[in-house]
Amino acid sequence: MSTTTTTTTTPRNTYGLGYEASQVQHHEWRTAENSTAYLLPHLRRAVEQNPGLRVLDVGAGSGTISASLAAYLPEGELVATDISEAILERARAHAAARGVRNVTFRAADAYALPFADASFDVVHAHQVLCHLSAPVDALREMLRVTRPGGLVAVRESDMRMWCFWPETPALERFHRLAVDVMLANGGQDKGGRQLVSWVLDAGVKRDDVEASFGTWCYSTPEDRRAWGEAMIGRLKEGRMRSKALETGLATEEEIEEMVKAWEEWIRTDSATLGIMNGEVVVKKA
Repeated sequence: MSTTTTTTTTPRNTYGLGYEASQVQHHEWRTAENSTAYLLPHLRRAVEQNPGLRVLDVGAGSGTISASLAAYLPEGELVATDISEAILERARAHAAARGVRNVTFRAADAYALPFADASFDVVHAHQVLCHLSAPVDALREMLRVTRPGGLVAVRESDMRMWCFWPETPALERFHRLAVDVMLANGGQDKGGRQLVSWVLDAGVKRDDVEASFGTWCYSTPEDRRAWGEAMIGRLKEGRMRSKALETGLATEEEIEEMVKAWEEWIRTDSATLGIMNGEVVVKKA
């Protein structure tokens, strides 16, 4: 596979939702165990063959996945990138608080990673491509910095595939709003189901792709609180709220109804939310 980055005429957007606490709070629920189970068997085998594995985590955000992935690399290293220096500071603090020493952090654009060709054994991205207007370009860049024989692992939610209870009108309205805001920001609402097509468009052969789907389930009181409070935060402040109001996607009254619905959802013992995620592991030729 060529290591030359392919140019595109597709406009490239920036991360539209921002890094306010309301936006990143529920990201910090994520760990390697609950969000990269599809990758971990591959990672363990790779470490057995090469204990000094070098891993890149693209769009790492708050770094909770990065820090927990690093635990699987006792003799290796993980480099975590994000376009925001502010969120990388939060990620550094998280890693330091947990005594993780084999992670370094670097500001980087997913469309132009500041690394040489074939620099990493494994390149990982989680819920990154769905925010991009040109996800295939970012995949080509991830492939470029992966060594031949190495792995690219990507997981993306499919925003059309949410399953929640109670199925109230206000929560259904929130789901539609979340999709509409994602699209208004230039992102992708069907990333989970499109992953295989994206990697093929990036130049990967189908025989080199392992595809799967995985789920998140928010049902325990702690999980409901983590998700529900984050959604309430998005509705009360931050870019989701401002985007919804400035584009007419929702009114103040509708937003308040959604806030009350999430508050009730948190308190409801039978409440649950399932989200489907597409997953691919690519072996670079």
